[in-house]
Amino acid sequence: MFIFLVISVLLMAACGKKDIKDSVTWPLKDFTATTQDNKPLGLKDLKGKIWISDFMFTSCPDICPPMTSNMTKLQKMVKDEGLKDIEFVSFSVDPTVDTPEVLKRYAAQFGVDFNNWTFLTGYSQDFIEEYGPKNFKTIIKKVSEGNVMHQPYFYLVDRDGNIKKTYKGNEEVPFDEIIGDIKTLQ
Repeated sequence: MFIFLVISVLLMAACGKKDIKDSVTWPLKDFTATTQDNKPLGLKDLKGKIWISDFMFTSCPDICPPMTSNMTKLQKMVKDEGLKDIEFVSFSVDPTVDTPEVLKRYAAQFGVDFNNWTFLTGYSQDFIEEYGPKNFKTIIKKVSEGNVMHQPYFYLVDRDGNIKKTYKGNEEVPFDEIIGDIKTLQ
């Protein structure tokens, strides 16, 4: 009888738990970077927060401007929904060109709210080409001056620094799904 009671309690507790559909758990390794304000930032600074991340570069001729525009829309939606402690983090995939000043000018063109959105640089090209694939399961490769190959994804990261889900970030962005998944993590 006792075992039946324990199993029943566990099953009822599991029924109330809401999960993110098609979620993953990809733990991120620590990183050290420089923000658009020329300040240091690492994974430890994001612990305890839910964040959305992407990869971009300021001289990108195609997918980065729509991604940044879509991330700006998502940032506004998060604010309009009253969601707290949500950060946005954009890693430059062309860190020698994308200095803090260049990143700040680029972001300002899109009306970025820097209160909870950080653009990162200050690492080597080798670092980002290794860090992205190993941690975010994405492709990053500088193919020529001013041209870096990368994928157009947004990444949802939980409070413990685990990637939970990826979303298309340049077109047909599932904004409502992302907002719902953020709420599930809260």
